[in-house]
Amino acid sequence: MADLFGSPASADAAAQQPAPNRPLADRLRPQSLGEVIGQEQVLGPEAPLGVMLASGSLSSLIFWGPPGVGKTTIARLLAKETDLHFVQISAIFTGVPELRKVFEAAKIRRQNGQGTLLFVDEIHRFNKAQQDGFLPHMEDGTILLVGATTENPSFELNAAVLSRSQVLVLERLSLGALERLTQRAEKELGRALPLSGDARDALHEMADGDGRALLNLIEQVAAWKVEAPLGREALSNRLMRRAAKFDKSGDEHYNLISALHKSIRGSDPDAALYWLGRMLEGGEDPRFLARRLTMMSTEDIGMADPQANTVCLNAWQTYERLGSPEGELALANAAVYLALAPKSNAVYVGIKAARRLAKQTGSAPPPKHILNAPTKLMSEQGYGEGYAYDHDAEDGFSGQNYFPDGVKRPVLYQPVERGFERELKRRNDYFANLRLKRNK
Repeated sequence: MADLFGSPASADAAAQQPAPNRPLADRLRPQSLGEVIGQEQVLGPEAPLGVMLASGSLSSLIFWGPPGVGKTTIARLLAKETDLHFVQISAIFTGVPELRKVFEAAKIRRQNGQGTLLFVDEIHRFNKAQQDGFLPHMEDGTILLVGATTENPSFELNAAVLSRSQVLVLERLSLGALERLTQRAEKELGRALPLSGDARDALHEMADGDGRALLNLIEQVAAWKVEAPLGREALSNRLMRRAAKFDKSGDEHYNLISALHKSIRGSDPDAALYWLGRMLEGGEDPRFLARRLTMMSTEDIGMADPQANTVCLNAWQTYERLGSPEGELALANAAVYLALAPKSNAVYVGIKAARRLAKQTGSAPPPKHILNAPTKLMSEQGYGEGYAYDHDAEDGFSGQNYFPDGVKRPVLYQPVERGFERELKRRNDYFANLRLKRNK
């Protein structure tokens, strides 16, 4: 475990161990930024860190990304490249007294002519007061803060910390990057892994973009004594697949439901089933999915296919009666139906416009001719006077005004030429033309 001043307590011991006895992840730890695999979007010559290092001006940083993509390694190498003393702490294990000691040591270091790069792992776990404690030391140059978080900084970090830092997004390692890491591991081990090409691909899929997880898997595979290369099925039997990243209350929850929603809006049933399956596999509450599917039917399909809402409600009810896993098929049916249904947000746009107009017009009363007059006084005030009963009018349509007096008639509902709404557009245009004739 790292001590408060950044020198890992086990570093000296690890250095004294024979190389083969050290964990593979430690033996393959990059010694320079150029050795880091992946993350070209932040490390390349024209990328943010490349530009900062070239100009000799490094600002405080927040690394946002999933586990095992190099956040700690890059921070350590940044300190090395800039001759800053590296201090590593974890927000999980560090309290206010420990932070004070870190800041005091950094001040002494600064007085002696050396700066400090303070790497804070899981920085989002510090509360607001603790995060505020970094600000004066960042502003006076006592520390250069590099925070690491797996959560969306927009939601988890104070605005004051964010305004003094640059957020850099580190991405899960691609299959190509994982293959390069595998080749590097094989070179260190001095032998190829006993896997077929298909099994090798399966190994990378099991790592799920996490370089550290891949190296742990490689260590297990390298220790096996097998007579012939293993295939995909044999590998899967020997190794457990890494659980897909999914937090039902965190950022990934909203990312995946957004992906499902946009796949349905984009009329892609295969993508809709994939994201629905990802969320179900991750442990999402099927009732939440039923609720969101029903919402999508009203927002993105609406009157283009009024049956869509009924399909979703029936799927929801079916799940309530059958439960999991059988009831989840009803949700899949609904997702496919929505994806292939004609799309229209005309009613969604219309009600939003209507509410904006309602705010602008305030308490403007309805025109008197459409008000009931149950009392003599109300009749004397003109309530109901001049009302035309539509059933008595030609074509069953009077064309009267139903908006408040003084409010210019708006066009709020504009149906599209898709699905059932094509028929509604025809009817809407019919009444609009009649209205013009009646009011000439």
